Amino acid sequence: MNFKDKINSLTIKPELLVIAVLIFVLAVPFQAYAYIGPGAGIAVAGSAFAMFTALLAGIFALVSYPIRYIIRWKRHRHVFARARVKKFVILGLDGMDYRMTKRMLAKGKLPTLEKLSKTGCFKPLATTIPSISPVAWSSFQTGVNPGKHNIFDFLTRDTRTYLPKLSSTDIRGPKKMLKFGKYQFPIGSGDIRLLRKSIPFWKVLGDHGLFSSVLRVPITFPPEKFNGVQLSAMCVPDLRGTQGMFTYYTSKKAEDGEHTGGENVIVKREGNIVNTALVGCPNPFRQDGASMECPFIVTIKDKDNATMKIGKDTYELKTGEYTDWVKVDFKAAPTIKVHGICKFMLISTEPDFGLYVTPINLDPDSPAMPVSHPSVYSTYLARTQGSFATLGLAEDTWALNEKIIDDKAFLQQVLDLDIEREKMWFDSLEKVKSGLCVCVFDGTDRLQHTFWRDIDEKHPAHEKKGSDQPQNVIEDLYIRMDDLVARTMEKCDDDTVFMIISDHGFDTFRYGVDVNKWLEENGYLVLKEDGRGKQHLTGVDWSKTRAFAVGLSGMFLNIKGREAQGIVDPGAEASQLREEIAEKLEQLVDTERENKSAVRKVYIADKVYTGPYKKDAPDLLIGYQIGYRADWDTAIGKVTDKIFHPNTKAWSGDHCIDPALVPGVLFCNRKVEDDKPRLMDIGPTVLEMFGIDTPKYMDAKSLTVADNV
Repeated sequence: MNFKDKINSLTIKPELLVIAVLIFVLAVPFQAYAYIGPGAGIAVAGSAFAMFTALLAGIFALVSYPIRYIIRWKRHRHVFARARVKKFVILGLDGMDYRMTKRMLAKGKLPTLEKLSKTGCFKPLATTIPSISPVAWSSFQTGVNPGKHNIFDFLTRDTRTYLPKLSSTDIRGPKKMLKFGKYQFPIGSGDIRLLRKSIPFWKVLGDHGLFSSVLRVPITFPPEKFNGVQLSAMCVPDLRGTQGMFTYYTSKKAEDGEHTGGENVIVKREGNIVNTALVGCPNPFRQDGASMECPFIVTIKDKDNATMKIGKDTYELKTGEYTDWVKVDFKAAPTIKVHGICKFMLISTEPDFGLYVTPINLDPDSPAMPVSHPSVYSTYLARTQGSFATLGLAEDTWALNEKIIDDKAFLQQVLDLDIEREKMWFDSLEKVKSGLCVCVFDGTDRLQHTFWRDIDEKHPAHEKKGSDQPQNVIEDLYIRMDDLVARTMEKCDDDTVFMIISDHGFDTFRYGVDVNKWLEENGYLVLKEDGRGKQHLTGVDWSKTRAFAVGLSGMFLNIKGREAQGIVDPGAEASQLREEIAEKLEQLVDTERENKSAVRKVYIADKVYTGPYKKDAPDLLIGYQIGYRADWDTAIGKVTDKIFHPNTKAWSGDHCIDPALVPGVLFCNRKVEDDKPRLMDIGPTVLEMFGIDTPKYMDAKSLTVADNV
């Protein structure tokens, strides 16, 4: 049985159809710190009518399969008559840095990549403006600039409320509910919408009869239909509707309150027993919106050991060690349960009890909403390799930043997630005999974000580490990726083009820049009398503010007719203001650190973007110098009392700086003649190698790849 047959043979369990009725209503206050932001939302469209139409669609798909198979076979045959290659394999290593790679190649520590650089190619790969993952990977998959795909940052602003919101996904519940006592039932469907525009190049491949396997490429949620299989990545929420909210259960009352990216639950220890519960999403069938819970009991055995009973199952807990994925059920209504998975780690039993729980992921075997295409593909993976993380940003960087888990525990989490990814990656390489295989590994990004402090002695968070903590994380990471490349090459024959790419590079992030404070000092932003320190721009006096910043790179003008309380005329006044701010901001220096320049270049969106969506872009995009980045508070619209802030968090490396300073990498098993390849050029290159012309809407061009000799 081949790969496609295995997918088609899977059956959808009846409870999955029932889960499709659930609508998850947002109840978590919005927060957004860099990559983390509770408030992404989770909404599953559904109704009895939707279930019925889904059943009809399934029957139609079954009946029409022979016809569709013949059409695809003819297209496939026609394409391969022109193709220069049978298979194209792309390994995405998010954030792999060109300069770091060069240094390690020079040391002889990357033998596989060194061989590729000599027999094929190794070049810097130009990223996007700005050099931020959702922007870059969107250009990779569509071959267009951000003005045509509509993704400009992780966050944008709501033009009505000025509140920050996710830029890539819009999730809404049904407009009407049938109320009965304390219960309610949805009428009509909710809506999960991907805000990234344009067409991924694998959809073009599919239209020509070619099959693609697309694993964990960012900004693919909700999954789109095409001829192939896909597992979504960045912006898949957790079961609480956030972008990743951990929970820390503790008996230490001084720890009461919330952590950034997570929350504390104060528990009472009675003897050796701790009785508490996991918190799920708001119950869509309850009018009061009460959150669903999953009770569990921890029995402490000794200083380092405990047992946990959750549902009908019992698990061993040991300090500093993760459990395997634990399946958890939340009862929404009679016979209806919402399924999730999470991991537990016992932090301590004495003198205080401490238990860390990862964000509750959607269960890939029985997801509350589709995280793959076809929807049963995640079930296939779960049945063949076991449970795996579905959360878009699965590595819990905030639990590390907040010092709930230490370096060793975070590293283990990343390694475990990479192993999960490897299983599905090699399954894809084995099963897909012709067409496209692409997979993005996130560990390269997350570990450089969090361990750059170890290799930068001038970083505010740099410190001597104990012998029990990992010592050479980034170097070991690159060596491990070299081994992954070697094992991937073993699956590639002479008729396969193999590329290793990254979306951007990396460098140190020592100081945060509060752009809103700079705007205030220069007269462009005015706060209310009590507005300082308030989040989400709620402290801003919009009647007097001409410009504001939100997200990791963008600055917006408060334009009449666009923003709800706009005061800047959209014509000549706005144009002059953009030029004025850009010129001034490029002169910003850090007076506390030898007058170092903090900003390399400010880009005016109207000049660097083309396409129908450039009107929705930030007016200005800030390219910072190495060592600087938008401050944590700027990202969420909070104005502090000074412009520069030392970054003392574990999150110590970044790429949200000027794109010219952080190129990615391009390796290929064949010669690539182009001197300045771009990330967006990869899609047209794949199309050309399969004999398909680059669509006219694409801004990118095909790279010149040599034939195999």
